[in-house]
Amino acid sequence: MVFTLPKLPYSYNALEPFIDAQTMELHYTKHHQAYITNLNLVVQKNPDLQNKSVESLLSNLSAILDDGVKTIVRNHGGGHANHTLFWMTMMQPSSMMIQVPVGKLATMIEKKYQSFDNMKDILSSKATAIFGSGWAWLCCDQQNQLEIIVTSNQDSPLIQGLQPLLGLDVWEHAYYLKYQNKRADYIAAWWNVVNWNYVADRYEMLFINKNGIDV
Repeated sequence: MVFTLPKLPYSYNALEPFIDAQTMELHYTKHHQAYITNLNLVVQKNPDLQNKSVESLLSNLSAILDDGVKTIVRNHGGGHANHTLFWMTMMQPSSMMIQVPVGKLATMIEKKYQSFDNMKDILSSKATAIFGSGWAWLCCDQQNQLEIIVTSNQDSPLIQGLQPLLGLDVWEHAYYLKYQNKRADYIAAWWNVVNWNYVADRYEMLFINKNGIDV
């Protein structure tokens, strides 16, 4: 399998004023592409890694015995998987945009975190507090239970056996051109471009429909 840069579902300037066009273009064409390039290099040299999806590689990271190869897959495979989801969970803001989760995801958020606003506050606080580079995630486990976690660098929740539903990138390259060192301002702005329809559909696709489990 040769990994390729997925097509963005919107233009570089579609997320303005919350995420600027220059940051989007650099983030997508330079940073994400670099993860793909480096992942492809190691996969091409290791036949046992070929014909596997990046999700499969990350979910079974312990099966890679060579520590150097494992580190590259963890870093660059994680970077590819994380960013692919990141682009899809954002959308162009408009007056028709749904600003809150819907369906069973909304029910589960209320059940676990008492309210949508409380869930936002928890995830935002964890994202703000990350030392250095990393991500804050809303994830789901195999029992359909929600968890908010943080990961360092480009580590994926898949490594922990969790399925990411929504990820917030707090590497400086995600926000520094517009927000400089004001990470909290970037995080507050980012909530305005979350595609809740996509996140809710992903929750149902990954667990509700797959396992036939209702909540």
